[in-house]
Amino acid sequence: PRGAAMAAAPRWRERLFALYFLSHIPITALIDLQPLLPAGIFPRALTDLLQQYATSFRDPMMLQPPEWFKAFIYCEAFLQLPFFPIAAYAFLKGGCRWIRTPAIIYSTHVATTLFAILAHILFHDFSKSEHVGPQTLRERLVLLSIYLPYLLIPLLILFTMLCNPHYKHVEKRKRK
Repeated sequence: PRGAAMAAAPRWRERLFALYFLSHIPITALIDLQPLLPAGIFPRALTDLLQQYATSFRDPMMLQPPEWFKAFIYCEAFLQLPFFPIAAYAFLKGGCRWIRTPAIIYSTHVATTLFAILAHILFHDFSKSEHVGPQTLRERLVLLSIYLPYLLIPLLILFTMLCNPHYKHVEKRKRK
């Protein structure tokens, strides 16, 4: 029946969300946290990878993050990273209604931080940056395209949690 299909969890989206969260664990732990920790903690291959990324995509924020960007990385380390395996589990398992509220909190938080980051990429004058930043519109759009999935997927998570009947369903508690 059509109604049952509509109420079922959206499996393709849950798989996408699980992949998003699973892939985010090594990216966060091995790359994103580098600006917060002392030099020499990460293996040379990982610091070289970050350097190559920052140079190729003209992302000075990852080499010398402004304080507000560092604050977002701390949020990623202490709020988001512990949530990634939990969310990955819930979405891999599928149909876990209990993930709704944490996923709404996560996606709202991340979307808010990404709006600030994307605005910075589009409008900041990088000419005074110690590390090369995007100068042309094309360079800004290329860097924007790296960050954009981290806005779009959380917005899709938020939309799914708020609008899909499967996640909107609230179980009624039994009265004693």
